[in-house]
Amino acid sequence: MQSAVDSVRTRLSGKLEKPIPSISVYIQALNGTWFVSSADLSAQRLTERTHFRFASNTKTFTAAAVLKMHQDGWLDIDSHITAAIPGSSTPYVPDTAGWNIPYKDRITIEQLLQHAAGVYDVDNDSRDDYWNGMSYVRWQLSLDPYHQFSADELVGQLVAHPDLYYFEPGTGVPHYSNTGYTILSEIIARVYSARAGSAKTYSDYLYDHVIGGSSPVPLSVVQFPHRATDAILPAPCVSGIEYAEGGTVPDVYSAQNMSAHVAEGNGYGNFIDLNRFVRTLFSGVNVLHPNTVNTMVNSIGPHAAGSYALGCDHVKNLGYGHNGAIYGYLSTMRYNPETDVSLVVLMPLIDGSAGATSLGTCIMDGIYAAAWDALKVLGYPGRP
Repeated sequence: MQSAVDSVRTRLSGKLEKPIPSISVYIQALNGTWFVSSADLSAQRLTERTHFRFASNTKTFTAAAVLKMHQDGWLDIDSHITAAIPGSSTPYVPDTAGWNIPYKDRITIEQLLQHAAGVYDVDNDSRDDYWNGMSYVRWQLSLDPYHQFSADELVGQLVAHPDLYYFEPGTGVPHYSNTGYTILSEIIARVYSARAGSAKTYSDYLYDHVIGGSSPVPLSVVQFPHRATDAILPAPCVSGIEYAEGGTVPDVYSAQNMSAHVAEGNGYGNFIDLNRFVRTLFSGVNVLHPNTVNTMVNSIGPHAAGSYALGCDHVKNLGYGHNGAIYGYLSTMRYNPETDVSLVVLMPLIDGSAGATSLGTCIMDGIYAAAWDALKVLGYPGRP
């Protein structure tokens, strides 16, 4: 397995013409657990307890939270976001001018989970006319790296610029939207607050009901920072390396303001806890019942061109889960019910120098290739 991952890293380095700091693979099956970390120097190898930012894998935690609330009768994923929270007169999202986003009254909670609501992504998508050729988040961070973002602020950009939407809800091919998950963070906070009778946050619900507290599978390491000042990863940790589009000199990230990424990409943890979560969630022994897991993996919108369901997708021979890419960290977490194998892969490098082309190479010939080749060594189906 070590040799297989070493070979993937060497081949990828040649394709990108860049050094790859490391690729690490954690795999659990019924007959054991394996971890290997490939790097040129032994000092660069990670351990299964190394902390890293798992980015958009956070969306699966968010979807699990929403579906747990749906399972418990706290909300209905088929409801429009303007509807009242069950048992209260409080709407899912604020009934204020600052939240009057395009087509607000036609968006459902399920569409947000599927990226099918047409909500513009103010984190990933750039605009020359509004934010000096950057996304809103990148632009704001360029002015103040310690800016404290809020859901009101991020959603407010869609109100200030009502031309910002991809399509009318449910009518177009799903378009990935971090801002759609920002809206879900507000829904989770408002539903939990209505139930608790006191002010609660997105993180409060996750810590109390999904990864700790009443969770059947508590996680000791995973965290979801929401304060601009909570920017440092605990030791041991690894920094992320990122080549910007058209760039040749990499940026290196470790401490980072994550307040703009609540519910869509702010999580961090280690290989052990992330594997434990993805394995137990999709096998139906965590916070979601098997029938709810079935809903999660099979609720794909009518216009979907791929396999994205409710906060997760499917990759052949790897299974259900998500990828994460943020500030130089590229990862995937997966569970395959056909083989009962779960895995987590991390490469602390993102090559965006050639845009989507080089990023796609990092995914297909980096983290996926490492997973497929490691699985093949262990006797499981590898690259399709």
